[in-house]
Amino acid sequence: MTVYAKLSQLGISLPPVATPAAAYVPFVRTGNLVFVSGHIAKQGGKPWVGQLGQTMDTAQGKAAARAIAIDLMGTLHAAVGDLNKVIRIVKLMSLVNSTSTFTEQHLVTNGASELFSEVFGAAGSHARSAFGVAQIPMGACVEIELIAEIQ
Repeated sequence: MTVYAKLSQLGISLPPVATPAAAYVPFVRTGNLVFVSGHIAKQGGKPWVGQLGQTMDTAQGKAAARAIAIDLMGTLHAAVGDLNKVIRIVKLMSLVNSTSTFTEQHLVTNGASELFSEVFGAAGSHARSAFGVAQIPMGACVEIELIAEIQ
């Protein structure tokens, strides 16, 4: 099954690349690697604001991370023109806006990791880091960046 057939089966439409909010580009391709800039969680087209452990629970954070994965795939599609060219999702780095006592950043990040595995199969399994941070731009609850290897 192609990546696009899997996305269709899941009811996922890829969004267009978002305009960067500061002085950076959405992605950089070097050799067979594509580095996708961090994407913040959005809900209804606006930053998904919240703090895990205070105004949001793990399940809500996981949904936000899944939404980011969809946005990341939209940007990756723009970078390579065809997601079927993805050899591997190499690495994710996840920043979770959380209280000092919240310790489930890894479970929040599973929202993105599980979707990449579902869409890309074994090629979606990746290395990753998940950090708790005091704040993310625009008050967003989660931000994730991605590195992918392509043909």
